[in-house]
Amino acid sequence: MSDLGLNLRGRVAVVTGGSRGIGRAVVERLAEAGVNVSINYVRGEAAAAEAKRTAEGFGVRAEIIRGDVSSVAEALAVARATFEKFGRLDVLVCNAGLWEGAPVEEMNEDLWGRVLDTNLKGTWAACRAAVPYMKRQAFGRIVIVSSTAGQRGEAYYSNYAASKGGQISFAKSLAVELAPNGINVNAVAPGWVSTEMTADALSEEGERRAVEDSIPLRRIASPDEIARPVVFLCSDWARHITGEVLNVNGGSVLCG
Repeated sequence: MSDLGLNLRGRVAVVTGGSRGIGRAVVERLAEAGVNVSINYVRGEAAAAEAKRTAEGFGVRAEIIRGDVSSVAEALAVARATFEKFGRLDVLVCNAGLWEGAPVEEMNEDLWGRVLDTNLKGTWAACRAAVPYMKRQAFGRIVIVSSTAGQRGEAYYSNYAASKGGQISFAKSLAVELAPNGINVNAVAPGWVSTEMTADALSEEGERRAVEDSIPLRRIASPDEIARPVVFLCSDWARHITGEVLNVNGGSVLCG
């Protein structure tokens, strides 16, 4: 079967936060493209196991690996386990994240730290763990799932916006640092996406309608609509793209 020049068949990917939401959709689309997947998760083993079964339905190998990538030791263990199971590590999708906020004067140190640790430190730790394997191969693709909040800020979620802005700067820094090693580093910046993370915020019809009206395309993205651009950035179609922030937001933030 032709992969339309994506040249992904047989590659090995780690997807952090791969058991649900955007991560789950990325796992499925990578598997559809012939990529063997390591599905990283922290909670919800049943959801991770279901993601594994779905991926295997596309005829690829899939493994679930529990680990909190905000811990350097656990991030290293996830990368090591992936290499031991598959013999290589080609693609890293940094998707694990939290969206929790508060007014700045009410935000405590724990809330600030928890979001920054998961979203920004976790991205750094996962990259730190995966890059040595990629350098050994002289090939790698890293895609970081950031957010429009990292581009324009987000009131009452200043911790989240700071973490997502940090991811964008981190991606640009790594893109230049790792380019001589054959490793491309890019980010996607989704806007509103219909996932478990946003379900409560979008549960009221009036609030959902207001969000939709703020998006030029007048609808909220599905996880799959974020996953497909992620897979594009992992593929040979994007081999001359690095340091890019691909906006996937229905026109709600026009930059780049």
